[in-house]
Amino acid sequence: MGTLYGVDGDLLERQYRNHLSNYLHWNQLGHAENWLLFEKNIGAYVCIDEVALSRGELYTVLINKETYG
Repeated sequence: MGTLYGVDGDLLERQYRNHLSNYLHWNQLGHAENWLLFEKNIGAYVCIDEVALSRGELYTVLINKETYG
């Protein structure tokens, strides 16, 4: 993306995290490090998505694009 649009990707990532996403003021930040992410489920190609299931709860889902089924 940086090459295509002439944008510093690292700077864009920091600006999104620190300013646009409101991550630093997230009410669940204190326990976010306790969430589970298994190394065996991570591959070279992953997709991230957000799903709202009920009552305004928002879940972030990481999908390994190298798996099937």
